[in-house]
Amino acid sequence: MHLDKDTSHHLLTDSEIFGWSRPQPRRRPPLSSEAPEAVYADLKPGDYVVHVDHGIGRFIGLHKPNIDGNQREYLTIQYKDNDVLYVPIHQADRITRYIGPDSSAPHINSLGGTDWTQTKTKVRHAVVEVATDLLELYAKRQMASGYAFNPDTDWQRELEASFPYMETPDQLLAIEQVKADMESDRPMDRLLCGDVGYGKTEVALRAAFKAVADGKQVAVLVPTTVLAQQHYDTFRQRLSVFPVRVEMLSRFRTPKEQDQIIKDLIAKKVDIVIGTHRLVSGDVVFKDLGLVIIDEEQRFGVTHKEHLKKLREEVDVLTMTATPIPRTLYMALSGVRDISTINSPPEERLPVVTHIGPYSPKLVREAIVRELDRGGQVFFVHNRVQSISAVYNHLQNLVPEARIGIGHGQLPENELADVMHQFSSGQIDVLLSTSIIESGLDIPNANTLIVDRADTFGLSQLYQLRGRVGRGAQRAYAYLFQDKRRAPTPEGEERLEVLADNTSLGAGYSIAMRDLEMRGAGDLLGTRQSGYIAAVGFQMYTKLLSQAVQSLRSESGLADLDLGGQRWIQGPSLDVNVDLPLNSEIPSAYIPDEDLRLKLYRRISNLRTDEEIAQTEIEFHDRFGELPEGLRDLFFQMQVKLGAEEVGLESVTMVGQQILLTFPPLPQGIKERGLPDVDPLARVGKNAYWLNLKDLKGETWRDALIRILHKLKNLRR
Repeated sequence: MHLDKDTSHHLLTDSEIFGWSRPQPRRRPPLSSEAPEAVYADLKPGDYVVHVDHGIGRFIGLHKPNIDGNQREYLTIQYKDNDVLYVPIHQADRITRYIGPDSSAPHINSLGGTDWTQTKTKVRHAVVEVATDLLELYAKRQMASGYAFNPDTDWQRELEASFPYMETPDQLLAIEQVKADMESDRPMDRLLCGDVGYGKTEVALRAAFKAVADGKQVAVLVPTTVLAQQHYDTFRQRLSVFPVRVEMLSRFRTPKEQDQIIKDLIAKKVDIVIGTHRLVSGDVVFKDLGLVIIDEEQRFGVTHKEHLKKLREEVDVLTMTATPIPRTLYMALSGVRDISTINSPPEERLPVVTHIGPYSPKLVREAIVRELDRGGQVFFVHNRVQSISAVYNHLQNLVPEARIGIGHGQLPENELADVMHQFSSGQIDVLLSTSIIESGLDIPNANTLIVDRADTFGLSQLYQLRGRVGRGAQRAYAYLFQDKRRAPTPEGEERLEVLADNTSLGAGYSIAMRDLEMRGAGDLLGTRQSGYIAAVGFQMYTKLLSQAVQSLRSESGLADLDLGGQRWIQGPSLDVNVDLPLNSEIPSAYIPDEDLRLKLYRRISNLRTDEEIAQTEIEFHDRFGELPEGLRDLFFQMQVKLGAEEVGLESVTMVGQQILLTFPPLPQGIKERGLPDVDPLARVGKNAYWLNLKDLKGETWRDALIRILHKLKNLRR
């Protein structure tokens, strides 16, 4: 090696000498034990539903009436006075489960009456006020000027290369979105939704390091001292080779240590500080704060949130959550918050086997011994500090060979820190604790969870607890026990059933929606809006809110679309009515299980691109065999519906030997709609075209219809 005269050493990395870099294995699609349609398992006969055009009714199942000589399957909804609505299968996306402000039954609408239209109009007016507030917040964010971080450094790439696992595709996308926000001169306000154990912390760590590399300070706010300790350990371990000082502010620190850390923050001697609500105290001042990371924001109180709201206007904020809360959902719909989601599980992750039943000492011993035999550890959750010592004695008698430690929030700081350290380092086999372990704790060697009196916990709390196990490649087990002497409340039993039904990887969103459904959405926007949510249901309310925001964002609620010199005026998007003489259905001889057919119908109605339709056809062929004619017709009808939506049509109907393509009525004050001439279509007035099937030469009407829709879509572009 040649050395310069004034240089005695060269420092070269292994990749520079040997050309080595971390191997990138071929990515496989994530394995799932659940079929994709499992997420549509939320409709059962007897459920209250909301139809976008006809209002609230009761779903009574799938039926096959004979209508105009065609017998095919319909979703059936019962309305007031026992009136029945048959909903075509391809319009299943127009039906949503009713979620109200509380658990009380909703008002059933009349079919064909005006009450639903009037109700929707009232709610539309009411949401304008909320939409205006949201837009003011959005406008402030757009106008605010923040710090634009520089592009990634070599150190950033080194840190990312040291990650010991393969990033999932969702993780990589989230990291890319966060970095793009940070490099923009607008303050970031991004929400990172990802299931428990899906790698949100790694995204946060990379963002924090990017901020520090630019000379800024970072605050990481977490809900519990135990989680603060874990994040502190993780950040220090990952950043140990870099000149970055990480500190922790929580009750695990003595008052003297806390005072010193606060002084060092002001002097900019601390780069990253991780802490509980102590971080938002008045005496904590930063010299040059650039990024705030908030873990599980919904766990903080109102005063803390007000403090965080002020921070958002000045610095970049990244918020992380495992189960999206209702407020988050509507903020996302209205476009006020930027959201990244991590839906793909890490490789080799397995669903947690969940057992629910009365408390059994025999089963508890079996579970603990099995875990110890494979070298693992156990969480035992008992949420009453007063009786935790009695449970400790019970476990010692039950499993004398196990090393048991106690952890709860009323322990002195040094004792709790010591117990958690012993458990994470493997010196304790069973951690007997209260629910302080529920948020974010990551101990891959702990793969059995036992929860005493599980029926007394909240649904999202139980889901978080179950997320403490199964974070590695080992099969994990969760035992959710009820008191064998006292029967659980109906609500407690329902919560356990929901958890038992949602055992698949990535069930956080389903759990959040069921939790919302059980508790109601009344506290979502305060008492003023809960009456409107009751009238139309949560999902319809958020849809109307989203439309109001879109309308307010444009001057008059209309968007001009230039079409090759012509102009069409497009109003708010409408659902397309497709009525073609096809027996579109999944025949019962092809899939006999009615529940599965319903799930598949709802899944097909939610397909959004031609590519998704083609992939689903292939999947059906692989799973169930050759596609019958009715199912092929259903996929064709979905193609027509999607094409018509993209063009802006209101309906596509066949009348005799003609197909009528109709546009929505013109908005008030607009007298003419400039439609382009498209062969072989004939213009019919201001709003429609006729396609005469007799004019087709050497082409089926199906091929002609798809071709024409594609042509109209291209003209619109």
